[in-house]
Amino acid sequence: MFSYLQKIGRALMVPVAVLPAAAILMGIGYWIDPNGWGGNSALAAFLIKSGAAIIDNMSVLFAIGIAYGMSRDKDGAAALAGFVGYMVITTLLSPGAVEQIGLVTLNDASTLAFSKIENQFVGIISGIMAAELYNRFYQVELHKALSFFSGKRLVPILTSVAGIVVAFVLMYLWPLIFGGLVTFGESITGMGSVGAGIYGFFNRLLIPIGLHHALNAVFWFDMAGINDLGKFLSVASDAVPGETGRYMAGFFPIMMFGLPGAALAIYHTAKAENKTKVASIMIAAATASFFTGVTEPLEFAFMFVAPVLYVVHALLTGISVFIAASMQWMAGFGFSAGLVDMVLSSRNPLATNWYMLIPQGFVFFAVYYFVFKTMIIKMNLKTPGREDATEEEASLSVGGSHSDTADLVLTMLGGTDNVVLVDNCATRLRLEVKDSDQVNVNELKKHVPGVIIPSKTAVQVVIGPHVEFVANELKLLAAK
Repeated sequence: MFSYLQKIGRALMVPVAVLPAAAILMGIGYWIDPNGWGGNSALAAFLIKSGAAIIDNMSVLFAIGIAYGMSRDKDGAAALAGFVGYMVITTLLSPGAVEQIGLVTLNDASTLAFSKIENQFVGIISGIMAAELYNRFYQVELHKALSFFSGKRLVPILTSVAGIVVAFVLMYLWPLIFGGLVTFGESITGMGSVGAGIYGFFNRLLIPIGLHHALNAVFWFDMAGINDLGKFLSVASDAVPGETGRYMAGFFPIMMFGLPGAALAIYHTAKAENKTKVASIMIAAATASFFTGVTEPLEFAFMFVAPVLYVVHALLTGISVFIAASMQWMAGFGFSAGLVDMVLSSRNPLATNWYMLIPQGFVFFAVYYFVFKTMIIKMNLKTPGREDATEEEASLSVGGSHSDTADLVLTMLGGTDNVVLVDNCATRLRLEVKDSDQVNVNELKKHVPGVIIPSKTAVQVVIGPHVEFVANELKLLAAK
């Protein structure tokens, strides 16, 4: 089960990776026309509407992207099936269709639920359904009379039939699911800034198991009516200045300043002979965190070797989100809370007092630095560069070209005979192996920020933002 959830989390990165395009387009549009929102500039209108085309259709992008990302060979037929499944389900569950079919009685609550059926949750369900059908039936050969529909052509047909079944089930379940999501969301939103802080805490706490995407979907997208990210980027009519963005703004001080402060503490507490090696890791990871908001390379550097630090990191994130929400210092992002997204969102009409997140960030830089440094020293935590002598003989980071990195990783995985499937998300190699016991975990950890083995046949290796290039090289090596 855990491995399967990880697989879904990996596939979610395919559609989520589209968001930076929307952020750039809409951010520049708002920068050009911050008051008219495109009403005073044709160029701004073009850019804002182009970005909105992505944001407003995230649910169907989820269906297509997840179906593609979870398919065995990343084939377009799976993506097409995801789209077909989504269209069948959402069409059958539209309020008009539900009323015409007549199996359930509509009331105000259920009508509201079915009017919100075009959401990321249904997109995820459609994508998973299509991917599973593709992986099972893409090589099926039908009778000669039906041979044209064999193989990959069969998958969209089967998906449309499965979509009917799913729609029938959701016709009864969706109002209950929607009601539960709304209740959960309202319980948090009803707590105001405190609720935002609780969300921030669990957002970080779930990263090690990759389930933070599911939590984010409730608050950032239109699954429970919150849609914090969507409302912020599109400056929706029901957006509230000083409130919309509360589930995003507090991450900027953490990713741009707090985690780099932690990186500096890890460097300063490393043993003298390891400082050069540690510096190469920390500088690269902190730079990625500051500019792009990609934090996994840095977080995995201490997540498992010093879990108490990671819990403190999650708590500090919750506090930061709470402070930003309380003070109504708002900024938003399309990908993550780095400098690029801060600059792009700064002219958004909903970005109230966004610049105050910078001095807040300086404070969190100091807090992270001194808290991490004190805890590492007092508790003798084995952060990078503080390992026992037997663990310090190898480099703490992979050097050389991407092919060199891939060759090293392949060797540590047990060679080509042990590797079944190579894939990646934004920062990690996600691998299927025959036997994880053949993986030289201790040796591999000396060269990469982190290694996770969630099951007997699954391995994750944290590489960093350049992981796609390493994955491509690893696929070539594994195919030989």
